[in-house]
Amino acid sequence: MSIEIKQGCYYSNGAYGKNWGVRMVMSIGPDADSGEDMVNFKGMAGSSRRKNGVISMEDFLRWVRYEVSLVENDWKRIAE
Repeated sequence: MSIEIKQGCYYSNGAYGKNWGVRMVMSIGPDADSGEDMVNFKGMAGSSRRKNGVISMEDFLRWVRYEVSLVENDWKRIAE
């Protein structure tokens, strides 16, 4: 499975219960020191809510399961 991570889009880890989360990708860019691609995100729902962070693209790809969008008051998986 390959997911293209894009700035401004929302992603979920696909977990259940208290471990579920949704993050919005704020920006993607290289780390000044290592050159490694980094993902700046804002937590939108679930375990990620109200948390902001910066992690490597590799770690983000390990976390993510699929892209989602907010439909009314519910996060829905975007069909591939």
